[in-house]
Amino acid sequence: MNKYIILITALLVSHLVNAQLDYSKVNTNIDKRLVTMDSTVNFGKYERITSILIAKDGKVLFEKYYNENDSTSKHNTRSATKTMATLLTGIAIDKGFVNSEKDKIFTYLQDNLPVKNPDKRKGDITIEDLLTMTSILECDDSNWHSRGHEERMYFIEDWTQFLLDLPVRSYPFGAKPEDSPYGRRFAYASAKSAAVAEILQNAIGSNLVEFAKENLFKPLDIKDYTLHYNPKQIFNTAGGSEYRSRDFLKLIQMCLNNGQWNGEQIISEAWIEKATTPKVNAYDDTDYGYLLWLKSFGADKKYKSYYMSGNGGNKVLACPELNLSVVITATNYNNRNSHNYTDELMNKFIIPVVEGMD
Repeated sequence: MNKYIILITALLVSHLVNAQLDYSKVNTNIDKRLVTMDSTVNFGKYERITSILIAKDGKVLFEKYYNENDSTSKHNTRSATKTMATLLTGIAIDKGFVNSEKDKIFTYLQDNLPVKNPDKRKGDITIEDLLTMTSILECDDSNWHSRGHEERMYFIEDWTQFLLDLPVRSYPFGAKPEDSPYGRRFAYASAKSAAVAEILQNAIGSNLVEFAKENLFKPLDIKDYTLHYNPKQIFNTAGGSEYRSRDFLKLIQMCLNNGQWNGEQIISEAWIEKATTPKVNAYDDTDYGYLLWLKSFGADKKYKSYYMSGNGGNKVLACPELNLSVVITATNYNNRNSHNYTDELMNKFIIPVVEGMD
C-alpha cells in the first residue's frame, strides 16, 4: 500500500511539474518588493512597460499590465520572436525533416543557386551558423556600413537571396573566430534568422506557419496571435509576430520544462539543452545559444538565465536555477535605456524576490 501511495504521489508531482501554468493564486500575497516594482512601473520610471508576468515552479505569482494593455493585448516584441526559428528547427529535427543543425544550408536552398560573390566557403555554411549569428557572410545589424544590415534587406523581396549573395566577411578588428571564445565570432543580423524559416519550409515541404500551428501552437493552446510574413509570404522569423503575454509565458515555461507541456514532449530535451548552451560570446557578460541570449541576473548573487530578447527591452526569460519564468514586454523601441530598464527589473526586484522563496 505504501509503495502504491508513493507511486501515485510521484505521478501527481510529475504532472504538476509539467502541467500548464497555474494562475489560481496570481497577485495574492504579493511580496512588498513587487508592490514597489508595480508602483514604480505605474509611475513611469521605466517608461513604456506593457506587461510583467512572473512564474515560479509553474505557479504564476505576478501578472500586471500597463499603459492601456490587458491580458488580451498582443505584443510586438520585435526580435524576441527570432527564437521561434529555434523552436521550429528543433521540432523539424525531432520529426526527421532536418537531419541536424550541422546540415549545410544549401541542402535546402538549391533554388537559390547560383549566388553572387561566389566562394566555395559559402557551401559550408550550416543551419547552426545562422542560429548562432556566426556565419561567414558580411551581415551585421550593429554596423550601419554592413552590406547585410537589416535596413537594406527590407527593400529586397527575396530576403534569403539577399543574405546568400553577400560577400564573405573579413575580420579587420578584434579577434578572428578561431581566436575567440567558443571558436566563433558573433555578428547579430535579422537576415540570418529570417533565412532559417525558408530553410525549414523547404525541408518540411509545406507551409511553415501550418507546421508551427500543428506542432507548437496547438499543443500549447496558443490561439490568438498576429503573424508577420516576409515579402515572399514566408513566416517572418526575423521578428515582429504578435502574441499575448500569457502565450509568451507558455513558450518559455515549456523550455524550462525541458520541452514538455502537459506531459507531452513538444520539443526534445536534447534540443532545448543545445539551444540554451553557450555557442558564442555576444558581449562582455552575455553569451548566445541558438537565437537565445545567455546572461546572469540578480543583486548579490547572479543566476544563469536564457531569454528571448527584442528591441524595446522585451524579455521572455527562463532561470533554471530558480525554476523561474518571466515575461516583460515593452514598447521602448530604439530607446537606449530599454534593456537597462528590464535588466534592472530583473536584478533589483524579480530575482531577489524569487531567490528568497527557495
